[in-house]
Amino acid sequence: MASRGPLRLAAIALALSTFAGAALAGETEKPQTDKPQADKPQVDKPLGVVELFTSQGCSSCPPADEFFAELATKENVVALAYHVNYWDYLGWQDTLSTKENTDRQYDYMRAFGSRSVYTPQAVINGRSHVNGASRRDVDGALARMDRAGEGMRVGIKVSRTSDRVMIDAGDAGNGPADAHVVIVYFNSPQTVQIGQGENSGRNLTYWNAVSDIQTAGMWHGKAQRYELPMTEISKKGGCAVLLQSVGKDGMPGPILGAAFIHKPDRL
Repeated sequence: MASRGPLRLAAIALALSTFAGAALAGETEKPQTDKPQADKPQVDKPLGVVELFTSQGCSSCPPADEFFAELATKENVVALAYHVNYWDYLGWQDTLSTKENTDRQYDYMRAFGSRSVYTPQAVINGRSHVNGASRRDVDGALARMDRAGEGMRVGIKVSRTSDRVMIDAGDAGNGPADAHVVIVYFNSPQTVQIGQGENSGRNLTYWNAVSDIQTAGMWHGKAQRYELPMTEISKKGGCAVLLQSVGKDGMPGPILGAAFIHKPDRL
């Protein structure tokens, strides 16, 4: 263990310097108890967003879930896993699935003009979809969109006080003018023992499994702040914010910005 002596001396010197500066100004600052404090360094513009649609009852999904676990630990990718329920009839009810997750995948299907849904499907930046088990396809789509200017175009910063979280969405300049501020809650990593179905007998670990999706407001192309109560955030395992354009038909469109509000520690 390293010695703490130099650190203690540096802290004392800093305190004396601060006190002297206040004396020269002729006033003493009061503690700023409401000053926003960053939860931890945030990636202002991540490489992109990967939304994986998966199921515990799908035999093709474990390789995608394993690759997704790597994405979930990266700081420059906002990775969210939506467990769907349409494979439950195969003998195992996905313990993490919700109707809302399935609805979101069907909304993407309509937005892309597709005729069906599938697992494992990875939607990249809300713009296109690839096989979620293919590292080459997912990484390739992220890199291609980044080069083409179809990545995260709007910066999002997250800060907090003791009772609230502040989300600051940046200015789009001459870019898109409208988007929804979407809050996505997800579970901490957890291992599930599959009792029946195509993956029967396997113990599988799932990361960032989405538990709830809410729209917190509208963004109109200019810098704007949104506030959420800390009590709501603290009840969840993790939380991310997506700045997502929405078509006139209500279908999801390109994701323009994203950030983690709270990202749980590893297992």
